[in-house]
Amino acid sequence: MAKISSFRELVVWQVSMEVVVDCYALTTRFPTEERYGLARDARRSAVSIPSNIAEGHNRHSARAYLNHVNIALGSQAELDTQIELAVRLGYVSISDAAPCQQKLARVGQMLHGLQRSLAPIGVRLCLSLALLCCLLLHAGS
Repeated sequence: MAKISSFRELVVWQVSMEVVVDCYALTTRFPTEERYGLARDARRSAVSIPSNIAEGHNRHSARAYLNHVNIALGSQAELDTQIELAVRLGYVSISDAAPCQQKLARVGQMLHGLQRSLAPIGVRLCLSLALLCCLLLHAGS
């Protein structure tokens, strides 16, 4: 596998940049009174995702990189919630929000994979066991 020399080569960064563009387009449909509320918060969350991926990649320390990936995951969850809220408030339709939400879900999956690859072996084992427990609980319900 070739070494990635720039964060720009990371697919997760590329897709998260698409999410930012989608988010900006989506938030232009929000009511004017939300310009400094939900729209601003959603845009900040969106921008935070690729920004933290880039910053973490350039830290050249697995621990620092992992920290920034975790922050990006938090921003990904925030944006997902904010878009869901915009749909529930009627600011955007489900069909308008869906493309952004799909890309956002893909970014979340890739960030979780990156998180696992950067985590020390003990942490990876704990994460794997936690995931297995969740799957077993979900299968039992």
